[in-house]
Amino acid sequence: MFISEMLRDDKVTVSFEVFPPKVESSFDTVKAAVTELNKLHPDYMSVTYGAGGSTSKKTTDIASYIQKDLGTNALAHLSCISSTREQIEKQLNDMRSAGIDNILALRGDMPEDGVLPGGMEYHYAWQLVEDIKKKGGFCVGAACYPEGHVECLNKTKDLDYLKQKVDCGCDFLVTQMFFDNNVLYTFLYNALKAGIDLPVTAGIMPVTNSRQISRICSLSGTSLTPKFRSILDKFGDNPAALKQAGIAYAVDQIVDMVSNGIKGIHIYTMNKPDVAQSILNSLSSVFGRDDN
Repeated sequence: MFISEMLRDDKVTVSFEVFPPKVESSFDTVKAAVTELNKLHPDYMSVTYGAGGSTSKKTTDIASYIQKDLGTNALAHLSCISSTREQIEKQLNDMRSAGIDNILALRGDMPEDGVLPGGMEYHYAWQLVEDIKKKGGFCVGAACYPEGHVECLNKTKDLDYLKQKVDCGCDFLVTQMFFDNNVLYTFLYNALKAGIDLPVTAGIMPVTNSRQISRICSLSGTSLTPKFRSILDKFGDNPAALKQAGIAYAVDQIVDMVSNGIKGIHIYTMNKPDVAQSILNSLSSVFGRDDN
């Protein structure tokens, strides 16, 4: 089923993001985590794509396992910055053969020196969206950034770039993580003013590890609220307490969003079924999942 169709329903859609193994020996561990997450009945699970396509085959393998073996819709990430059009064509053919219908089209991270290898044919995500839509048969999502892309300081210009992805045929959007819901609401208002009228799923990161947060925020450009900084200051040296507080913060965010009409919730699980389970246990009635 196309994810864009799910997101146009009246019910709240709940999805999880997982990442594939970086090494072959970890494949069974990731597979076990995905299997446990599937028991929570997500509407779909997305599978990330390693830097430079380093996990491209594993992304397809895990997404295929989710879709074919577990019977849950899969959203496979695909980035293009380090790929030729021939390589992207092969990836799309592999995904089609694996029965994957939904793709999240991403530019991918620039090399640290900012210089692309010679011969690379993609520079922007809209080019990938355009090629996937030309291929046909896929539902294409794209990323959006409520606080603006870390490489674009002008938020108006950032919306222009997002509109370009939409105009090339993007079907739905998934946000980067954020910790201030007002940032999301302002972004959605400005996006609508810019003519961007697509289903938007809100990405939520339950922070359970203090060592991760600084790096994640620096890479994504996400800012921390005073409330969240207080949580880190108080519980940063107490892993069990920080995990509990981080989950509670994510739950509060989700309750506020659902109350304000947000119908797509995407949880960055970091392959931790227990974290996702805790969130869903707290929100079963909010999500209308009392029978699960």
